[in-house]
Amino acid sequence: MLPKINLSLPFFFTLLIISLGLGSCQQDTVCDCEGVDEVYSNDFSKSDLTNFENGRLLVFQRDTLLGNYNNEEVSLTLQQLPKHNIVKVTVEIWIHDSWDGNPDNAIGGPDFWYMKVEGEEVMRTTFSNTPCESTFCPRQSYPADYFRQNFPKEGAIRTNIPGLCHLANQPNNTTVYRISKLVKHTDQKVKVTLGDQLLQTNSPNPKCDESWSLGKIEVSTLFVM
Repeated sequence: MLPKINLSLPFFFTLLIISLGLGSCQQDTVCDCEGVDEVYSNDFSKSDLTNFENGRLLVFQRDTLLGNYNNEEVSLTLQQLPKHNIVKVTVEIWIHDSWDGNPDNAIGGPDFWYMKVEGEEVMRTTFSNTPCESTFCPRQSYPADYFRQNFPKEGAIRTNIPGLCHLANQPNNTTVYRISKLVKHTDQKVKVTLGDQLLQTNSPNPKCDESWSLGKIEVSTLFVM
């Protein structure tokens, strides 16, 4: 089981500073760390699926991706981690085709994506690839957890990619995000699970209607004093 987080104020502020982008511990910061170790990095260009459960590869836009997935989970398990008390997971996620974001209408949404560490959910959010038109604007929760009302594609690092299947010939229907999560963790083994709960009851081919892939995953360990 993942230990429950009981954050003291110094520990909380350390996590906050790291999450704002301090990738290493430096003497001129308040990040009091013994070490930051990148223990895993995979952009799938070598077709390496070692340590994955339900891993598969897809070539899309000349990139090799992990995916694609619809109402599925994929897991990465790493062992023999160095001494640490925080694990940082960073993913580059590709959101394909007609994700609908937050709408709770039992037909096309909400469209959830989530991350678990050791079986405990540490992130649950929604994405929307649907452009706003007049008063119709299906919002998404990202960059926050569900339920927040943000505009479609907010926080994206790329938006100019065509869809994968249902909208394959139409631009701006795959959106790429870079997501990092910091989780308190001390074990020598870690299992990271990524998954979705997508709703598209009016589609004859749900996976073609909306899916997701990964362009990269990185795992680092940190020891915060």
